Amino acid sequence: MASKDRSVCQIFSFQDFKTSPDPIFELPEQCVQPTPATIVIDNGSFQTRVGWAAETESPRLVFRSVAARSRGAARSETQIGNDIPNLEPLRWLLKSQFDRNVVVNFEIQELIFDYVFTHLGITSEGSVDHPVLLTEAPCNPLHCRQMMSELLFECYRVPYVSYGVDGLYSFYYNNTQKKLQPPHTGIVLSSGYHCSHILPVVNGRLDAVNCKRVNVAGSQAASYLQRLLQLKYPGHLPAITLSRMEELLHEHSYTAVDYHEELEKWRSPEFYEREVHRMQLPFSGKVPGGGASVEEQQERRAQQLRRLQEINARRREEKLLQDQERLDRLMAVQELLEDGLLDQFHKSLVELNMDSAEELQSYINKLHLAVEQGRQKLHSEVSEGKMEVSELEQPIDEGDGVVLMDSDFPEDTLPEKSANVVQPVFNMAEFHQMFVGTERLRCPEIIFQPALTGEDQMGLMETLQYVLARYSPKQQEALVSNVFLTGGNVQYPGMGERVKRELLAMRPFQSNFKVSMASRPALDAWYGARDWALEHPPEAGAEGWISRQDYEEKGGEYLSEHCASNAFIPMKITKPVPVRPAEPSVTTHISTGASAPIPTVTSAPALSSSVSADVTMVAS
Repeated sequence: MASKDRSVCQIFSFQDFKTSPDPIFELPEQCVQPTPATIVIDNGSFQTRVGWAAETESPRLVFRSVAARSRGAARSETQIGNDIPNLEPLRWLLKSQFDRNVVVNFEIQELIFDYVFTHLGITSEGSVDHPVLLTEAPCNPLHCRQMMSELLFECYRVPYVSYGVDGLYSFYYNNTQKKLQPPHTGIVLSSGYHCSHILPVVNGRLDAVNCKRVNVAGSQAASYLQRLLQLKYPGHLPAITLSRMEELLHEHSYTAVDYHEELEKWRSPEFYEREVHRMQLPFSGKVPGGGASVEEQQERRAQQLRRLQEINARRREEKLLQDQERLDRLMAVQELLEDGLLDQFHKSLVELNMDSAEELQSYINKLHLAVEQGRQKLHSEVSEGKMEVSELEQPIDEGDGVVLMDSDFPEDTLPEKSANVVQPVFNMAEFHQMFVGTERLRCPEIIFQPALTGEDQMGLMETLQYVLARYSPKQQEALVSNVFLTGGNVQYPGMGERVKRELLAMRPFQSNFKVSMASRPALDAWYGARDWALEHPPEAGAEGWISRQDYEEKGGEYLSEHCASNAFIPMKITKPVPVRPAEPSVTTHISTGASAPIPTVTSAPALSSSVSADVTMVAS
C-alpha cells in the first residue's frame, strides 16, 4: 500500500526562473521606410510588452514593470525589468509606476520608456520619430493621461500618440479572428495583476458609465497563498517567497466549478493523495554521522583528534616563543637597573606601561613560570606521544603570565550503540516538502469571493450581475451573447466553466448566453493593438490618434476616441457668475421753500440672479 501511495503522489520542484538581460535590437529597415512604424506598448501593471506594428511581428520585449535603484544611486545605475535576474533579494528596493492599475509615478515611467526605446534600437537624439500606441486603465483619470501625454510629447517629442484599453484590444483582436462583423457588442471580463474589470461594449464602443472595477486580482491571490503556506509551514518561512507563490499560481492552481463541492472531495484521503502537489524545497542531503559504519566513525574521530592535536601543539609553540621574547626583553630592562642606568630604566618602564621595579619583577616571575610550564608540556607530549584535545582553549591574556591548561579529553566518552539496534530513518527530503492541497483552489477563488481575504466588496460575478441589471432585457441578451474573458489572471484551468455555471444561475430560465476565452489571455491585448495600428495608420488621418498639434491646442487630457479606447463623458455643471453691483441713481427734489435743496440718493435693487453657464468637461 505504501509503495502504491508513493507511486501516486506528485512531487514537483520550483523552477526559480532567472531572467537574462534583454538584447539591444537593431532598428529594422522596414520600420523606418517608407514611413516610421508605430511602437506598440502594452503598459501592464505586471508585465510590459513592446514591439513594432508590423504584420509578422511579435512582442520583442517582455519584462516585469519594476525598477530597482538604491538610495543615492545614479539614474544610470537603475535596474529595470529583465536586468534583475532574481527579484527576491531586491524586493525591498522594487518600485513600480503603478498604483493598482493607474500610472502615478512618472519618474519610473520615464525610466521604463528610456529602457524601451534604447532596446528597440532607436538612436535618434532629442526625439522619437515613431508614433506610439499605449494601453491605459479603463476610465483612466484625466490627470494621469495629461501627465503621460506631456511626457511623450514634451520629453520624447513623438509625432502621434494613441491610447486604448488592453481588455478592449483583446476583445477587438479575438472578434476579428472569429470574423465577426463590427460593430461588436458584448461584455469583457478582464482580470490582471492588481484589478479586475467588467467592461460592457455596446455597438463597438465602451459604455464607460457602467464600467466597474473589483480590487482583487493576481497580486492578492499570490499574497493570500503566501500567508496560507507561511501559517502551514512556519519552519520554511525563508523559502516561501512571493516569486514562488506566483509560480504556484501559474503552474499548479485551478478554479473549481463548484467550490464547496470541490472542497468536499478533498476530505477523501484517496483524493488528497492523488491531487496534492508536493513542492520539493532545496535542501542538503548530508546528515552528520548518517550512513557511516562504526569503523568509519572511529577513523573519522581519530583523524579529527590528530588534527586538533597538531593545531594545539603549533599554538603552544607559538605562545612559547612569544613568552620567551617578552621575557628576554624584560630581562634586558632589569639589567639597566642593575647597571645603574636609571634614566634609561625609567624610560623603558614608561614604554612598558609599568610604575615600579617591583611590578617589573612580578611580571618577569610570571613569564618565567609560564615558559617553564610550556617547555615541560611540549617535552612530555614528544616523549610520551600523548594526544590531547584543547579545541576550546581560550587565548591567554598578555597581562596574565599563567597558562591555563585543559584537562585531557578522553577519546570515547559515549558508549557505542549496538549495531543490532534499529535506528529510526529520518527522510530529509520529506521534511523539506510543502504539501499544496486545497490552496490550489482557495487562492483563485478570491476573485469570486473576496470575503475569503477580508475584502468587503462584491466578487466578479456579483458585479457582473449588478452591471447587467442596469440594462434593458433586450440589451442584456445582446451583452451576454458575447461574454469574453481576458487577462493574465483568467488562465486558471476551469475558469471558463465556472463563469458559465455562474451565468446559468443568474440568467433567466432557458435564456441563451455564450462565454469565450481569449486565445492568449496575456498577449492578445498587444496583438490587438498591433492590428488596430496597422488598420488605422496615423498618417492617413484615422481616428484615435492625437497629433502634436492636437496636444498643443486641446491640452494633455484630450483623447481621440476609437473602438478600443476610453470614452468621453460630458458632464454639465453650473458655474455661478459673480454679481456686479449696480450703479446708484441720484434723484434731486427741489422744494419751493427757502430751504436749500436736499439731494436724495436711492439705490437700485441688487441683481441676485446668477447666470448659468454650461461647461463641458471631458472624463473617461
